[in-house]
Amino acid sequence: MNSQIRNIAIIAHVDHGKTTLVDQLLRQSGTFRENQQVAERVMDSNDLERERGITILAKNCAVTWKGTHINIVDTPGHADFGGEVERVLSMVDGVLLLIDAVEGPMPQTRFVTRKALALGLKPIVVVNKVDRPGARCDYVINATFDLFDKLGATEDQLDFPVVYASGLNGWASLKEHEVTSDLSALFDAVLRHVPPHEGDENAPLQLQICSLDYSSYVGRIGIGRVNAGTIRPAMDVAVCEGLEGEPRKARVNQVLKFDGLERVQADSAGPGDIVLINGIEDIGIGVTLTSLESPQPLPMLRIDEPTLTMNFCVNTSPLAGREGKYVTSRQIRDRLDRELQSNVALRVKETDEDGIFEVSGRGELHLTILLENMRREGYELAVSRPRVVLHDVNGEKHEPIELLTVDVEDTHQGAVMQELGMRKGELSDMQPDGRGRVRLEYRVPARGLIGFSTEFLNLTRGTGLMSHIFDGYEAYKGDIDGRKNGVLISHEDGEIFTYALGKLDDRGRMFVRAGDPVYEGMIVGIHSRDNDLVVNAVRQKQLTNFRVSGKEDAIKITPPIELTLEYAVEFIADDELCEITPKSIRVRKRHLKEHDRKRAAREGA
Repeated sequence: MNSQIRNIAIIAHVDHGKTTLVDQLLRQSGTFRENQQVAERVMDSNDLERERGITILAKNCAVTWKGTHINIVDTPGHADFGGEVERVLSMVDGVLLLIDAVEGPMPQTRFVTRKALALGLKPIVVVNKVDRPGARCDYVINATFDLFDKLGATEDQLDFPVVYASGLNGWASLKEHEVTSDLSALFDAVLRHVPPHEGDENAPLQLQICSLDYSSYVGRIGIGRVNAGTIRPAMDVAVCEGLEGEPRKARVNQVLKFDGLERVQADSAGPGDIVLINGIEDIGIGVTLTSLESPQPLPMLRIDEPTLTMNFCVNTSPLAGREGKYVTSRQIRDRLDRELQSNVALRVKETDEDGIFEVSGRGELHLTILLENMRREGYELAVSRPRVVLHDVNGEKHEPIELLTVDVEDTHQGAVMQELGMRKGELSDMQPDGRGRVRLEYRVPARGLIGFSTEFLNLTRGTGLMSHIFDGYEAYKGDIDGRKNGVLISHEDGEIFTYALGKLDDRGRMFVRAGDPVYEGMIVGIHSRDNDLVVNAVRQKQLTNFRVSGKEDAIKITPPIELTLEYAVEFIADDELCEITPKSIRVRKRHLKEHDRKRAAREGA
């Protein structure tokens, strides 16, 4: 047993302050020099993470406190990246469960807590943001206790320690109204309540890979915790894929440990050490590195199945290939294969149609983050509307159900409840906060939430908060009405002119601006009625030799709707595609010619 090592994960609902708290833990443990310039949320190293203010990938770092090496894993807070959370919890011995002092436990809090409790981990509850106006610590602690109880926590887990903290201002205390100068109380709580890993350094090696990284110098890097035994550089090991897998021989090149945000080479690593190893070419998530003489493999890591699927297709529009560097089906397939190596919650399947791949993930955000990364890397492709993954249970169709929590102002409550009712949502709880807002909890079919976030923002004038999480499969709830409005479809190829936009302004809201290229079958706007309408979007004003006053010719145009990737994917119907390139996002009909669309509609009927 190595009593000088502690391994902890920081888990919480999205935006409850995990990454900000890790920043302060790194600063106060002396990881950075006093004059060192460090970016805020230093653990969110990915561009998308910085732009959106969310954590997408689990990150490792380490600090030293009172002679003890503390490995810290910062996990994503969004339900769509639950695959990351599940993996990293298997290599820690304790968790810090962060809960916002105003919001209290939220759906993702339930998800990460259930995973931690099931693994037998005892959380340290950190009530964060206690200096926020409206903080209600007693409510948060009682609600957390109730949550633990509902999730089947043991007596020991129910007796959880509580630390009050302000991650932004870098202080923590064991008393509710006591403001201190640093995070010592939190560090000490970790040393006191997180057990050191128990393992024999002389036993046969047992190291399970929980995460992957890649370096152009050394290839694939595996990250995991040494359960037992000792690992050294240039050591021969057996690589086992689960209990049934046939062991194969491999040689470890380097062994590295975390020190702050850096990776430092180590001569050896024993039980409890979280290490990075390289040199094994085809290492994968969940495999066990073990002794050649007496292999002791661990079961492969089990990850919850995907709930949403989309078709990724080669872009076949008339504008294809103008902006993208990678446009062929082989290049898209290679990129998806690379993603599968580290994104364990993703599934990719070939379809009967050439150039179309069925990609399944944990939710819309999970899939759109992948698409956003691909377009930034220079890929060009088209994707279909998301569909839920249905299961057959004894001949009956079952669909994924989500637990949805919405926090809205009283004045918007009726409209939100009406919309959720139309989406087959069932109200399970309603809690007014006495200050003009109410929290509603629903169980909704996952397909009922496709496109709901945009509608929700409109209904609440941007003041509502919503989050949801997968809760299981139930019998199919029946049909749900799709999009209420039709679309405006371009009649021919060309370039949009201001004159054409002026003529179409009273027909609906546009997606395009003057000067944008369009093609036949491309969707240029939302129709104000419920039917699709083919329009001339490239019409020009016919000039004459008569001079007229320009006053009545001034064209007033409503600003177009900004097409973001998330909005476009939610907006499209089953017979439409979203075209994604490094510079543009467009929406189009699957069949570009009008007679092809009519024939497809007849065959579908």
